Amino acid sequence: MTKSTPRIAIVCDWLYGGGAEKVVEQLHRMYPDAPIYTSYCSDEWRTRLDGKVVTGYLQHWPFAQARKFLPLLRQWWFRRLDLSAYDIVISCTGNGEAKFARAPAGGKHICYCFTPPHFYWRKYNEYLHEPGMGTLNPIARLGLKLLVKPLRQRDYQAAQDIDEFVGISKHIQSDIKKFYGRDSVLIHPPVEVSEVKLETRPVGSAKELRAVYWGRHVPYKRIDLIIAACNELQIPLTIVGKGPETSRLKHIAGPTVSFTGFVPDEKMPELASKANLFIFPSEEDFGIAPVEALAFGLPVLAYGRGGALDYVIPGKTGELFDKQSINSLATALTSFKPSKYSTKTLQNTAKSFSPQTFQKKVEGMVDKS
Repeated sequence: MTKSTPRIAIVCDWLYGGGAEKVVEQLHRMYPDAPIYTSYCSDEWRTRLDGKVVTGYLQHWPFAQARKFLPLLRQWWFRRLDLSAYDIVISCTGNGEAKFARAPAGGKHICYCFTPPHFYWRKYNEYLHEPGMGTLNPIARLGLKLLVKPLRQRDYQAAQDIDEFVGISKHIQSDIKKFYGRDSVLIHPPVEVSEVKLETRPVGSAKELRAVYWGRHVPYKRIDLIIAACNELQIPLTIVGKGPETSRLKHIAGPTVSFTGFVPDEKMPELASKANLFIFPSEEDFGIAPVEALAFGLPVLAYGRGGALDYVIPGKTGELFDKQSINSLATALTSFKPSKYSTKTLQNTAKSFSPQTFQKKVEGMVDKS
């Protein structure tokens, strides 16, 4: 008897831009008939996902404008989704509440977890100190203090209803175990890592470091550490991207530091070919940018915590520094030798994070369900 094709529904926190959305996009390519339920979706992503997005009242005024303040309401909305027509529910969730969706009786819920919500689990104290909401910070602090207990309780209970957890890194697998008491499968998020031939790359011959960083300019990324260390050592540094921190970062930058602003994907190979080192100073749940750097043949110097430990292998794909401090990073830069890394090895490592690898592992989980 032939096994029937399972009916699949995809559920995610929200859709308006970022790495999580790219995971949903890959799942949509794998299962194009599956509806995608979410609390909010931008017009761009509704189009990119071929109109398969299903939203409700949280999409509309005044809820859309106040979505940062509505975790309990989102919990309620996801919990009450009618998914009775599906055999498998795949939720993609991080700092939101998509894990609250329920598979029907006899069905299976697979949760692809980017992280247990930072603001009331691992990074609660950091968010309490700096909620990141500007003039609304006092209100955000009060709300977090009042709601943290029920938010944690309800989130923990929702996690117990999941049939199978997937973590995006060993770091997140540890958090899933710590906060939810659940084991998980490791499936790294998909990264576009098509091999790029860079004939002019200085890696392997240049003794002078030429560093590069790309990513959104926000405080927790600690781009200020890169600038300070490169200022001190007079290392040429190119910073790509923009964000709320850009003005401050330009103010502290020395003469060896340059800013490019936004760079389109097709221009990135040329830009990367002028560097021989990517610096990654933040603690991330995974971290897509350094994997992209490996695909360009750039070794990575990373802060030795978080998702970076899954792909920065000392002596093979880069090196780690042990403290988020100028001195620790500067010391690591002083001894960094680009010539010791093989471009082929770097790019082969990146290939293990390809969309094809992601799809194969997810299909394996779905097929055995």
